[in-house]
Amino acid sequence: MNQTPTRPAPPMARQALEDRIAARLTSALTEYQASSMPADIDARLRFAHERALAAARLALAQRAPAPSVLGASGSAAVLGAAGGPSDAPWWLRLGSLVPFAVLLGGLLLIDNHYLRTQIDAAAEVDAAILVDDLPPEAYRDQGFVEYLKSSRP
Repeated sequence: MNQTPTRPAPPMARQALEDRIAARLTSALTEYQASSMPADIDARLRFAHERALAAARLALAQRAPAPSVLGASGSAAVLGAAGGPSDAPWWLRLGSLVPFAVLLGGLLLIDNHYLRTQIDAAAEVDAAILVDDLPPEAYRDQGFVEYLKSSRP
């Protein structure tokens, strides 16, 4: 049994196919209607057709515009209001600054933690030197520094 998986058609090709099918159906129905419909049914169908078209036009006119792409950077798109950035509500414009503020706060906290860690390490070394029995001049001797590096596990 040879079954290949069918891939969905791209939206443009699907729309073209639907348009062709609709055109064929309307032409077949028109031919059938012209040959077999009484006049009163024909008038009622024409009236219903015109009402449906008017309703479709009205619905299309009332449809709200979708957000448009204002800019693109690499593979990222920036969405905004259809009229431009000045048409966006104030809370949406303010909300777009929240990620930036969180990032900036996080970077400040990381820098503060790093600085505090360095200060604590220096204070620990200074306290160890001051409490030790050796004079501070011993730590300046290169041979003693090498001895300390090699003797620690």
